[in-house]
Amino acid sequence: MIFKQFFDKESSTYTYLVGSESNRDALIIDSVLENVKEYINFIRSNNLNLLYVLDTHIHADHISGMSTLNEHFDCEMLMGKETLAEGLSRKLGHNEEFHLGDLTVRTLFTPGHTSDSYCFLIADKLFTGDTLLIGDTGRTDFQNGNSISAYNSLFNILLKLPDTTIVCPGHDYNGQCRSTIGEEKKSNPRLQVNSQKEYVYIMKNLNLSNPKKMDVSISRNLKLGKE
Repeated sequence: MIFKQFFDKESSTYTYLVGSESNRDALIIDSVLENVKEYINFIRSNNLNLLYVLDTHIHADHISGMSTLNEHFDCEMLMGKETLAEGLSRKLGHNEEFHLGDLTVRTLFTPGHTSDSYCFLIADKLFTGDTLLIGDTGRTDFQNGNSISAYNSLFNILLKLPDTTIVCPGHDYNGQCRSTIGEEKKSNPRLQVNSQKEYVYIMKNLNLSNPKKMDVSISRNLKLGKE
């Protein structure tokens, strides 16, 4: 597997490029508009063929580079079928599979942070977006977020994957790059709850401020990053 993790300092967003060693086909997950040139340089310098660009959900803290990447590479733009975004090449459902060379991409519908949140499993790597973070979980207080849905997505889907599954989060604010399902089960404070009710209580009392660019980002991302 070809694997590259990019980091956007302003929004603390991780973007991922995954490619097949067998035929050099590649995809990008959770692109950031301001960093598109960096992705293009990496793709071209490594002789990759960008087939797909995916977003795990409608982002509120940065503008997606999806449409710009499509303009450069004519790649397919993909999100889950629950999204309200317009102009996608196609929409994906829960537990679908598609191929990238010799790699299989499996989709997991994991609502809670938003109503359209998905994770993507490729080999032993789980790209969690904002559903599961390192030592944390995604907030549930806007974009039709729901703490009960988040609990179900975490405990009934993601945490049932093998403990060795590598967690590749959509964000990190403490310089951590990746974790595993097993490590998160043991040490993530949000996962040390005894019931759905306890998790919902924690999430309802976070009192977080909204992302700075929330209004602009959501409206742009509903158009896949276009103005």
